[in-house]
Amino acid sequence: MAHITGFKEFARELPPKAAPQERVQHNQEFVGRYEEAQLTVQAARCMNCGIPFCHSGCPLGNIIPEFNEAVHRQDWEQAYQILASTNNFPEFTGRICPAPCEAACVLSINRAPVAIEEIEKHIIELAFAKGYVRPTAPVLKSGKTVAVVGSGPAGLAAAAQLVKAGHAVTVFERDDRPGGLLRYGVPDFKLEKWVIDRRIELLAQDGVQFRCGVEIGRDLPATELLQGFDAVVLAGGALAPRDLPIPGRELAGIHFAMPYLTQHNRRVAGLPIEGEELLVTGEDVVVIGSGDTGSDCVGTANRQQARSVTQFAQMNEPAAERPAHTPWPLEPAIFRSSTSHEEGCQRYWGIKTKAFLGDADGRVRALLVSDISWETDVLGRRLGFQEIEGSAREIPAQRVLLALGFTGPEPGGLLQQLGAALDEGGNVRASEQDYQTSVAKVFVAGDMRRGQSLVVWAISEGREAARQVDQFLMGKTALPSKNAVGMWA
Repeated sequence: MAHITGFKEFARELPPKAAPQERVQHNQEFVGRYEEAQLTVQAARCMNCGIPFCHSGCPLGNIIPEFNEAVHRQDWEQAYQILASTNNFPEFTGRICPAPCEAACVLSINRAPVAIEEIEKHIIELAFAKGYVRPTAPVLKSGKTVAVVGSGPAGLAAAAQLVKAGHAVTVFERDDRPGGLLRYGVPDFKLEKWVIDRRIELLAQDGVQFRCGVEIGRDLPATELLQGFDAVVLAGGALAPRDLPIPGRELAGIHFAMPYLTQHNRRVAGLPIEGEELLVTGEDVVVIGSGDTGSDCVGTANRQQARSVTQFAQMNEPAAERPAHTPWPLEPAIFRSSTSHEEGCQRYWGIKTKAFLGDADGRVRALLVSDISWETDVLGRRLGFQEIEGSAREIPAQRVLLALGFTGPEPGGLLQQLGAALDEGGNVRASEQDYQTSVAKVFVAGDMRRGQSLVVWAISEGREAARQVDQFLMGKTALPSKNAVGMWA
């Protein structure tokens, strides 16, 4: 590195954010940008460590020290070329990735890590502004056709790589616009939708065709894909929600998180909404689930001017410092607050929801809960819990949002028609070696294969599956693949 003592001289600084009371008044992104001088200083903190563990922390295997070095030298085009060589969509990961690379940064052993995620976002935005991001599809075409089912990050990554290899790619999306959960699951205040549209336009210029409003297995039989394309990539995600089957679940006012978030995103986009309107203005809202989806529900409820927002987590409150069972460079199990929590939220840890309580009209009015205490082993794994005697109580709520994660791909339809084998977790069975399903010429990538995961894993799987499809179609491939240490080669 050109500035080998930068990590000693400069502190980690993040771009400014709008104040919570200001940003809850709108649905736009609220994180500012570094000035170019600030950006180069933050990149200078990359410490020329002998073994950059950030590579192993990043599922995409981003070449982080090298693009930091290019940023420090203000060689923006080279920084972009290095970043784009491993990551098709830095504008997505730079906004919504939880940054496991930063947890694995050598600096994070005893101080604040390099601001890798923000640097990544700034590289791609500078690249767009300077005109470095251009269509890349080759002139020579293979004559082969590939159908990609699903236009989330895994499907888009697979499409981007396959069209780069010269294949004719058609992406099928059941929603009215492409993007999958990027568009209708992630709130605009984290990812504005023009960011998606900008990338979709580039993919279309590369030759990717998008057929929206088409659900395979309902609007188009799965057999037609097998007959009409040389290969098929399944990238439909894992959207079957995990329920909470306790007394009172049938009461009105209890909803899964994803329909709630989807409806709000459609409302922000000025698109029509079907079914019951899910607005929580003036209501007491309880969000059950402590992950990113739950946090997104908190931020959305605050923007809808809920009277109060409460979030439940069944686990014990995590420690403030890295615990022994998640040593560096693992992602630490520590207490975290999202920007949505900053905007207002009462958080409960170690709480069990025993029942939903209703009023005379059949709507939820409160939750019956009790505190619990977990027994864990030395690795932090939960062995069981006990209810704390005398802790049972009611918590008022006129709206409950279930953000308990997902159990796997939605059953029936596409998978039933294909007859694809599933694993014991209900995901489509395929190995990380070839990404091939039990059905000839059908491949799978992303959450549909591995279960719910991160956006970086989805992009990585889409890239790897595309390489295997190219190998299948052509008998060879020049598309890159991650090697045993997580680097693309």
